[in-house]
Amino acid sequence: MAKDAKKPIEEVEAPAVAEAITERVETPEVAETTEAAEAKATAKAGKRSAKAVKEAEEKEAKEERKAHAAEVAADDKPKQPVKPARPRLERQGKKFQEAAKQVEKDKAYSLAEALQLATKTSTTKFDATVELHVNLSVDPRHADQNLRDNLVLPAGTGKKIRIAAFADENTEGADLSGIEEITKQLDKGVMNFDILISTPQNMPKLGKFARSLGPRGLMPNPKSGTVTTDIAKAIAEAKAGRVEYRVDTTGIVHLGVGKVSFGATKLQDNVRAIFASIKNNKPNSVKGTYVKAIHITTTMGPSITVATNEL
Repeated sequence: MAKDAKKPIEEVEAPAVAEAITERVETPEVAETTEAAEAKATAKAGKRSAKAVKEAEEKEAKEERKAHAAEVAADDKPKQPVKPARPRLERQGKKFQEAAKQVEKDKAYSLAEALQLATKTSTTKFDATVELHVNLSVDPRHADQNLRDNLVLPAGTGKKIRIAAFADENTEGADLSGIEEITKQLDKGVMNFDILISTPQNMPKLGKFARSLGPRGLMPNPKSGTVTTDIAKAIAEAKAGRVEYRVDTTGIVHLGVGKVSFGATKLQDNVRAIFASIKNNKPNSVKGTYVKAIHITTTMGPSITVATNEL
């Protein structure tokens, strides 16, 4: 006992104190208090609690099981064969298919052959229009390449055209004439005409109708020959078959050149006149190939390729 009494107090009490602290930490009450404190601290720090983490893991596992089940079901389900899209020709009507058989796909016809074939392959009961489509190497974004012109077709267009003359006096040959009469109709939104011809001095009076006439291509324009001092001459030319053409945004000229009832000879005269106009209006800035492709077709008829050397 004497020896133990001589030991320092720290050496005697340290093991006992450590044991007491260990017992205190390991008690259930202290453990619960520690977990609650940790949970509170975690929540306060903005992190998910153990319960939230467990729920998230269960939800994720559930989604994985659903996805796996869907994959298994998709693998077990027999796949439906994918039908290839039918060619465009097969989706056309029977009459069109029969007419298209007369046209050789890879052949470039002469103008006379193409027009003769176009009159034979017309499938409509009415007198169809023969259309000309010329693809040119021009860029309409450049002012000098924005091709535009008008001409009188030798054989006419075959269309009955209603002409309105926006002039001070009644004009002979016009279906509708007189400034007051035409203005009244335009105020009501009525446009019972296909061509509107005006004198230069009367053009300001049509300014307020530009938004309604312009989109329909009815606004008079000097380039189309519908703004002139000689109204009578303009009416006569329009009745004779004056047409206007211009390239679209892709550089293609689309134009009706007559009716199927004209026959190949008259149609050829009209097309030759258009070809001459297009050739004469070739922009100087266009180098190399001027004509990319030429096609002729009828209303609802098959397309026929024309040799580019014809132009």
